[in-house]
Amino acid sequence: MSIQKVLVVDDSKTELMFLTDLLQKNGFSVKTAENAEDAFRRLAEEKPDLILMDVVMPGQNGFQLTRAISRDPLYTDVPIIMCTSKNQETDRVWGLRQGARDYVTKPVEVTELLAKIKALS
Repeated sequence: MSIQKVLVVDDSKTELMFLTDLLQKNGFSVKTAENAEDAFRRLAEEKPDLILMDVVMPGQNGFQLTRAISRDPLYTDVPIIMCTSKNQETDRVWGLRQGARDYVTKPVEVTELLAKIKALS
C-alpha cells in the first residue's frame, strides 16, 4: 500500500500548518483535525492511508483516540504514528500498546518522520 492521504490530528494550529506544509511538499494529500470529534468526522468523509496523532489534546487524548481508531474494524488497517512532545519511554510504549505503529517526538525531525512514513508504505 502506498501512502498518499494523511490525516493529521493535533490541537495546535502551528503544528497542523507545519506538518501539512511538510507533507504536501513531499507529495502527500493532507486533511487535518483538531480533536477526536473532528478526527472521526474526517475519517467518515475519506479513509486516510496514514494518521499522524498528537497526544495532548482537549477532550479525548491521542492515546484514547488511537485505541478507538485502531480497534474499529473500518480502520484497523490504517497505520497511526504518534507525533507528540511526550518523550518518555513509557509514553512511547503506551502509545504502541494503544495501536500506534510508530512514535515520533516533537519537534519533528523531518527526515526521521519521512523515513518512518516510507517504512509503512
